[in-house]
Amino acid sequence: MFDEIPKPVRSHLSFLLLFLLSPLSASTLPNRPCTSSGAANAFPFCNSSLPVLTRAESLVSLLTLDEKIKQLSNTADAVPRLGLPAYEWWSEALHGLCTNGPGVLFNGSIRAATVFPQVILTAASFNRTLWREVARAIAEEARAMHNVGQAGLTFWAPNINIFRDPRWGRGQETPGEDPLTVSTYAVDYVKGFQHEDDNGGLMLSACCKHFTAYDLEKWNGSARYTFNAKVTEQDMEDTFQPPFKSCITEGHASCLMCAYNQVNGVPSCAREDLLNQARDEWGFKGYITSDCDAVAIIYENQTYSSSPEESVADVLKAGMDINCGTYLLRHTKSAIEKGKIQEEDINRALLNLFTVQLRLGRFDAEQNNQWFTRLGHTDVCTENHRNLALEATRQGLVLLKNENGFLPLKRQKVESIAVIGPAGNDTDILGGDYTGIPCRPVSILEGIQHYIENTIFVPGCQNVSCNSTSGFNLATNIATNSDYVIVVAGLSLTEETEDLDRVSLLLPGKQMQLVNTISSVTKRPIVLVLMGGGPIDVTFAKDNKDIGGIIWISYPGEVGGQVLAEVLFGDYNPDGRLPITWYPESFTNVPMSDMNMRSDPSRSYPGRTYRFYTGETVYKFGYGLSYSNFSYKFLSAPDKLILSPPSIEMFHISKIPDYVRTDGLDHVYIKDISSCQDLKFSVHVSVFNHGGMNGAHTVLLFVRHRSNLTDYPVKQLIGFERVHTNIGEAAEVEIFVDPCKHISVANKQGKRKLLLGAHVLMLEDLEHEFYIQA
Repeated sequence: MFDEIPKPVRSHLSFLLLFLLSPLSASTLPNRPCTSSGAANAFPFCNSSLPVLTRAESLVSLLTLDEKIKQLSNTADAVPRLGLPAYEWWSEALHGLCTNGPGVLFNGSIRAATVFPQVILTAASFNRTLWREVARAIAEEARAMHNVGQAGLTFWAPNINIFRDPRWGRGQETPGEDPLTVSTYAVDYVKGFQHEDDNGGLMLSACCKHFTAYDLEKWNGSARYTFNAKVTEQDMEDTFQPPFKSCITEGHASCLMCAYNQVNGVPSCAREDLLNQARDEWGFKGYITSDCDAVAIIYENQTYSSSPEESVADVLKAGMDINCGTYLLRHTKSAIEKGKIQEEDINRALLNLFTVQLRLGRFDAEQNNQWFTRLGHTDVCTENHRNLALEATRQGLVLLKNENGFLPLKRQKVESIAVIGPAGNDTDILGGDYTGIPCRPVSILEGIQHYIENTIFVPGCQNVSCNSTSGFNLATNIATNSDYVIVVAGLSLTEETEDLDRVSLLLPGKQMQLVNTISSVTKRPIVLVLMGGGPIDVTFAKDNKDIGGIIWISYPGEVGGQVLAEVLFGDYNPDGRLPITWYPESFTNVPMSDMNMRSDPSRSYPGRTYRFYTGETVYKFGYGLSYSNFSYKFLSAPDKLILSPPSIEMFHISKIPDYVRTDGLDHVYIKDISSCQDLKFSVHVSVFNHGGMNGAHTVLLFVRHRSNLTDYPVKQLIGFERVHTNIGEAAEVEIFVDPCKHISVANKQGKRKLLLGAHVLMLEDLEHEFYIQA
């Protein structure tokens, strides 16, 4: 497996392993260059009364060319003569502090950190407030680890690529397949994590990755290091780019990571047009890093450039600032000597890098007046953070099936339970990928034993891959003699992770056989618990009356076992909604390398995600059951929106064109609408709880155009809100809609437009029609 990794990536991994295994000391507090006794204190870059840009320019001007080049790697060298300590840019905090990358160490006073649920499960809560609070809690632990010398200040999260294909091994790291959901999550994570003040100062730096159209690891000869993502302008505008645009324009992310893959024949880190779009159109003010060794592969694997120096020139001139890896360290000097780049290209990159460090306060002499500089080991693994992890897992867990109200189980009537499946007593599986060392993990077995002491575990399969039936007989015997049976099945990192895509959507190995065998011998229907980040075709279980309940718990984090037990026994009423479409196994006939979102009947292409997919589903995007039944009522929603004509200043006074376009459906380009602000509206909805249990409910508001043309989304999520409801009572929720942003669509040239005519607001089966007219 290691030999299959491209040479530059392989060499970097070797370096990383040596780094992580070396006897490092984390007892030293992070070096600060501008303390009162520091050698750098006399230089202008230490003068916090000067503007940030002035200080950054001063620092760049003081460096020699060789010193400048040594700043272009994630492991930036020290400059002793200026009192500048070394700095590691690469730390990770996807859903908690983790060991991926050399920046975070668990070898000092802090030995563990809260492992929150994997992002895909947190996203299933559709709760903005929760997303921001989780990010803030992760940031507090990250800053605490920095303050004791065990982490950096710059973290490469969140992953906001669209979960385009159900086989993608890293889909678990994302908020799902819907652009609005992913965009909203991006904004809330970055705002919660960076804690930006009114002057642009940052507690930490977040990084939106992987820019852009990155969603393939390894499939049928295509690998992420060399894959050329062929993306239409239409799909780029309304699917792949919105999360990154929102991350920058609304979240104010201070870092952007360019991806391994090419986009329409050009390496992502060399796409000058896209990197400039982020800065010039979206107002990005931060640094751009490559994914690790993404510069090396431009020459060594993609053979896009003709030499290492050409690769260096391609990325620096495109606007990339720092290389995760060593390629710029090794080849930038010769690139200058050969005239491929100028020293000014390096200066530009360094200005972006040092500006972010200055905003982080790294060059400020005093920081004790800021609360986050006082965080330490007592602020990690706190009860507040554990309770927040519990809440995130509770709100994200999705009940997929509840045959005849089989769940919740009545605790007082349960004498014994069998937990079957190798993941049932495994805490290592709970985090998914990009996971650190948990504080106090609770396995599924431990969680259920808290409720029912007489709980027996038997793996059934040797591991999640389940390639043998050798353990089936023991599992069957235990199941036959148990009052109730929980079978834990699904995926693990042996099936889906970074650099590993799935081949099938079915349960791995002989898991399906195990589930069917157990369900056929038990006294009562069984409960099937599904782990994993990607969709699974469990049609067999959905249709099997001997399976009374199906619960998707994804990778639930360190508290997963406790939360599952709470839901099984009715101490929590589930309300999570799937943030991804669950496709049937037949979808694996669709080439993973086909980036087109829209369906194409002429070549039997079904399209992708709920917005464009035209085939059968196992479970739809947004699906999720509760122990209660709900109904909706529109309390208020617009019947008509009237567009104002473009302002006259847009055109020559003597030549004002008709701003309504009539090619195809009547529409107006967003750029021609005088005020999108005036079109915003709110929808008031009543949610009635018809009984079962008190609990929360997530309202998902969709829209579709009455025309139902194939080039436009089948439907599109335009808002969501979570509301608490009591049995026999109604609760009201208000959802705000920005038509220019949420209802607009992209044409084939990637231009946003608002369709005129009849649109339909949708709440499950309830619809409300309204018109947009000029």
